[in-house]
Amino acid sequence: QVQLLESGGGSVQAGGSLRLSCAASGNTHSNYCMGWFRQAPGKEREGVAIIRSFGTTLFADSVKGRFTISRDNAKNTLSLQMNSLKPEDTAMYYCAARSPSRGPGCQARVTDFDAWGQGTQVTVSS
Repeated sequence: QVQLLESGGGSVQAGGSLRLSCAASGNTHSNYCMGWFRQAPGKEREGVAIIRSFGTTLFADSVKGRFTISRDNAKNTLSLQMNSLKPEDTAMYYCAARSPSRGPGCQARVTDFDAWGQGTQVTVSS
């Protein structure tokens, strides 16, 4: 099982930027499908961005063109660069990983991922 630890959340004004990081430890594997999800109060957890085994990425329509996802397999880290932040981006952000035993394919669905971090809060004020 892999353990995930997020960092980099905080408070920022609309239009600002934040960079989230996720450190993976334990049974890490470069072929993990990994991703970022978020959950606002009273709402369901939703996929923000995922990166598949061979580097292909998928973004929610609401963040396309503003967010970038990347991974460093040598350092076992996953990052999310968030630019042009909006108040509606306010949420708890979670790092997630999919077990390699489930195969390399994944979509930005909660059920496609097995391991979760504790989350880091992002607050965007207008």
